[in-house]
Amino acid sequence: MAKDIENIKGDAKGISALAGRPKWVSGLTRSRNAGPSQIHKDWSGCGFSTSAVHAGTLDDQASGAVGTPIYQGSTFLLGDEQYQSVEEGFARDRFIYTRYGNPNQWALQTKLAALEGAESALVFSSGMAAITASVMALVDKGAHVVASNELYGGTYNLFNQEFPTLGMSVSYVDPRDFDAIEAAIQPNTQILYFEALTNPLLKLVDVARLSQIAKKHELRLVIDGTFLTPISCRMIEMGADIVIHSASKYLNGHSDLIAGAVMGSRKLVDMIWPRLLSYGGCLDPHACFLFERGLKTLAIRMAAHEQSALELANYLEQHPSIKRVFYPLLDSHPDNDLAKSVLKNGGGMVTFEVKGGDSAALSLLKKLSIPKQATSLGGVESLVSLPFNTSHAGFTAKQRLEMGINAGCVRLSVGIEDAGDLINDFEQALAEI
Repeated sequence: MAKDIENIKGDAKGISALAGRPKWVSGLTRSRNAGPSQIHKDWSGCGFSTSAVHAGTLDDQASGAVGTPIYQGSTFLLGDEQYQSVEEGFARDRFIYTRYGNPNQWALQTKLAALEGAESALVFSSGMAAITASVMALVDKGAHVVASNELYGGTYNLFNQEFPTLGMSVSYVDPRDFDAIEAAIQPNTQILYFEALTNPLLKLVDVARLSQIAKKHELRLVIDGTFLTPISCRMIEMGADIVIHSASKYLNGHSDLIAGAVMGSRKLVDMIWPRLLSYGGCLDPHACFLFERGLKTLAIRMAAHEQSALELANYLEQHPSIKRVFYPLLDSHPDNDLAKSVLKNGGGMVTFEVKGGDSAALSLLKKLSIPKQATSLGGVESLVSLPFNTSHAGFTAKQRLEMGINAGCVRLSVGIEDAGDLINDFEQALAEI
């Protein structure tokens, strides 16, 4: 952190601190504070649970409330400091208008950056808002992108429907085929875009290897980390330039919020911020409050997700009605060696194939009593769905088969329920079909 802010102490002072001109304004070689410049105690040397609880959180000096109050305001008082920030290009570091920045957003962003080990972060009104703003900030007209052939449907629609109207193109490749990834790079390629853990087959992407390819060809590496969290692995440290999350999933963890997040260097996040303003995808203060509250239990929630998911995956793998099971921590998973070396937590996603095809899978869902039939994932309650009629309904049957999504494929987001109860529920449901 720059010397001009080292002596600023206390959360309350941070809101109005740094009245002087930041040192990085004056030249093209300027450096940036980790910002926005709301000053907090540095929790980087602490464990994940401690950082999740305390990093970024503001104690209200006026009331003594423990935790960030909800700053439910749209606009803030203007003065010389704010006018100067607009004139000299550091408006992101001042409170002016909630679409630009709000104390709840800053508290949340500081916590996210601390957890990811990133310099800076932004929060958005949805995961797709985060994806769109980030991608569009990092490409120019006529750009080409190399992306995974297993993408979230919303991202695929952005690339497949919006990019052509802007004169941009995408090549889709197997995230495990590094030769194909390099072969797909063109003179106008600007970013590599991959998901850390693919949906629904849970292929674990080697971020460090992708980073080597990106650096070799002077490209930006963007990773969607939604299926994993910083508790599992820190993708910035593994070489990603930008990490994106649909925070509606594990980061918030309670199935009651739509939000997105972006983490990376201050320089790159500053490039994305104007797109947030242009596209209008800011996250409102009350949603920030819910998001921050959810993050405080991230570490203990992920431990519970992993424990139940691994026990259930082992059970399903031995069941005669199940063809195969995908879970990164299973020895049978194709990426198990990579998972053992890079993952500190396997997450709660389990995918499996039921014998009897889609009709048997549909029957299974109706017989289960604990997992709820619903889209999305990462909540404290278990959710179950079939890719063919939900997440991948927009693809043809042939495309799904080419991806490896066979008939009878079931995607299960294991919640934090007791593993024994989940196993008993699957036992009775599988017996009935």
